[in-house]
Amino acid sequence: MSESCANLSTVQELSITQYPNVLIAKIFENIAEGIMITDKNKRIVKVNAAFEFVTGYKKEEVIGGSPRILQSGIHEISFYLGMWEKIDEIGMWQGEIWNRRKTGDVYPEWLTIMAIKNDAGEVTNYCGIFTDLSERKIVEHELEKRTLLDTLTDVCNRFAYSERMNTLLESTSKMTQPAQHAVFILNLDRFKQINDTLGHAVGDQLLIEVSQRIKGLIKNKDILARYGGDEFVITLTNIVHPREAAKFAEQVIHVIEQPFIVDNHEIFISTSIGISIYPDDGMTTEELLNRAEKAMLFSKGNGRNCFSFYFDELNTDSKRVLLLDSELRKAIENREFTLAYQPKICVQTNKIVGVEALVRWTNDKLGFVSPAEFIEYAEETGLIIPLSEIIFDLACQGNMKLLNAGYTKIPIAINVSSIHFQQQGFLESIQTILERNNTSALNFEIEVTERTVMNNAVETVNKLVKLKLLGFKLSMDDFGTGYSSLSYLVKFPLDVLKIDQSFIQQICILADKQAIVDAIIQMAHRLNMKVVAEGVETKQQAALLKELGCDFIQGYYYSKPLPMDELFEFIQFWEIDHQERV
Repeated sequence: MSESCANLSTVQELSITQYPNVLIAKIFENIAEGIMITDKNKRIVKVNAAFEFVTGYKKEEVIGGSPRILQSGIHEISFYLGMWEKIDEIGMWQGEIWNRRKTGDVYPEWLTIMAIKNDAGEVTNYCGIFTDLSERKIVEHELEKRTLLDTLTDVCNRFAYSERMNTLLESTSKMTQPAQHAVFILNLDRFKQINDTLGHAVGDQLLIEVSQRIKGLIKNKDILARYGGDEFVITLTNIVHPREAAKFAEQVIHVIEQPFIVDNHEIFISTSIGISIYPDDGMTTEELLNRAEKAMLFSKGNGRNCFSFYFDELNTDSKRVLLLDSELRKAIENREFTLAYQPKICVQTNKIVGVEALVRWTNDKLGFVSPAEFIEYAEETGLIIPLSEIIFDLACQGNMKLLNAGYTKIPIAINVSSIHFQQQGFLESIQTILERNNTSALNFEIEVTERTVMNNAVETVNKLVKLKLLGFKLSMDDFGTGYSSLSYLVKFPLDVLKIDQSFIQQICILADKQAIVDAIIQMAHRLNMKVVAEGVETKQQAALLKELGCDFIQGYYYSKPLPMDELFEFIQFWEIDHQERV
């Protein structure tokens, strides 16, 4: 379109009169863009067939009239004043504008207006050339909708919810007046039984109807998302008092208690709800969701079909929390942690292709402390950053032991906390640890979760690219549980996807789990990624994964996580006798 205008701008130079009038007329009538030509007083003198087609006006209806007949009413007068000021200044304006068809429909178009001058430099005409953008806008809207909406329920997906919440909290933090928001996590009680007895088609329709009932309770400013299988998350914005959140939770419980009629089945279902309040229970989206989820689990444990607010000692012995805090701080200071290593086996070659480093902590007062307990607490308190650096340092030492023993092709995978990953100095701290241990990033694989990478996808891409340039292999852990945006997944420079063990555990007995695993493997291979199945415990699972084309397997079927000395024994045994394990 801009080329068309450029050609018109040089009308004098081209000496257009040398071409037959019939040729000029044929081009004018058959060009795909709409064209309008006015005199110097902005009265229409000529339009082409494309103009008539797009606007709905016949040339007899507009010739002699003003272009204002097309104005949509959307733009302010200042918009048009600025447009003509630009034309007077440089002789041309182009941009997106909304106009109105004869039918009254408003539509977007890309418009270029050109001032035509004679040899004396006087404006003799104006030429407008435009393209209807309606179809393009529809396509863009559909693409955006697919990226941001859950395809089943047509509410926000996990990624869109995080984006909207982050924006909400950022704007709230800049407000002069304090504001409160309530975050709800809803989990449908006994939903699995409905899927197992009535089928997934009925289960899907039930989820659609649940989302519709919830939609009827919220306002435009609030946020509703499907966060996982049968889990929804809601944010009520700008509440005056937590009593509003309690009243809303009661309304949700009531509407979901009412019977659903799906495929001639009368279905009764209930929901367990957890609530966290901004800013009392957290300042970030992740904190608020984490605490709402704890409250939801508390509701589940207290009979279901009820709601609970988060409280500090929720489902936890307060004395143990105090002891855990003090002992964890001492353990970090004294570096009292060890690593266990779980082998990863190549399905095709039966070779050990790497190990995953898993942190362990045994305390004199607390005994063996589950990583799920102390890592979660470390994330809540910020202790995860020095703990993560210790884990990375221990992994470097483990790598040196492997290299000294002659095992040069067994990289160590390290899980990175989302909180540590998001720190501004994350890359610098990792580089410092590598340099201190005189080892290379080529010996390691960084594992990140879906939640980690989707919190700030643009910044994540930059960090992952830098890690890749340093030499790290990159993998996404627990894939399939976080509802990643595929539009971003293709941008991440990942080497490996790790399928979450929740899919692997039932892969041999549930067709839908097998279908999901198959789809992930095929998608990963199309994206030139390898696939690791974790949590493999049986020979049947291993055989089926091999049949589906999975690249690597990790789990108790081959080995539990091992201390370094036991890992050496396992490697030696495997190299001699691994054929018997397949």
